[in-house]
Order: sequence, then C-alpha cells, then structure tokens
Amino acid sequence: MATTELKSDAIFELLKRFLGTEEGIAVKNKVNLVYQFNISPKKIGIDEVIYTIDLKKGEVIKGQYEGGKPDATFSLKDEDFIKLANGKLNPQIAFMRGALKVKGSLSAAQKFTPDIFPKPAKL
Repeated sequence: MATTELKSDAIFELLKRFLGTEEGIAVKNKVNLVYQFNISPKKIGIDEVIYTIDLKKGEVIKGQYEGGKPDATFSLKDEDFIKLANGKLNPQIAFMRGALKVKGSLSAAQKFTPDIFPKPAKL
C-alpha cells in the first residue's frame, strides 16, 4: 500500500497540539465524542487515509479507532477536508452535495463543527 501524502496531515498535526492547550481541552470536554475521518486524495473511498479524533481522551491518531466504534465516521476528499477545517465549507451543504459521507450517529456528526479546529491565527 502506498503511503499517501495529504494536505490534511498538517491540520491533524495542528489539532494534536491544539488539544493539549486550555482551549483544546475545553473543546474536548464540550464535545466528548470520537470521530473517524476517511480522507481520500481524489475520490471518496479510494486510497483513504484514516484518522481518529478522540475528543474523549483528547487525542488525534493516524489509523482506525481501536476502542470500539467511533461515534461518527466522515468520508471526504482531502481538499474538502481542508475547506471544512478552515470553515470555508459548511458540513451540512457538503453532506447534501455528496462531498461528505457520514456513518454512525447523525446527532454526534452534527456536534462536529469547524470550531473543533484551531484557527491558524491562534497557532
């Protein structure tokens, strides 16, 4: 399996550091859910790179969630993930257009907002 380089990798790295800050801990305590992201370079479902954002423990892990099932799993393209994380793509609109696929709890999915990501100015 080829290791796919994604632009999203940098955002997950920033998120990892952010979750260790006071603000990040507040986000974790508020959300308290586990999200899995299946990010594809070009087409959803092909060459996916999987990340887990565990907002129960405050961790970001490259790979599948190992504590059972994540509360919600999102599948999307790398470029759409970047837009989502930067607040330039509304998750509901992306979902309706088919650019974002969701598995698991829809109520958990709705708690996932771009606010979870640190803003570039705060880093």
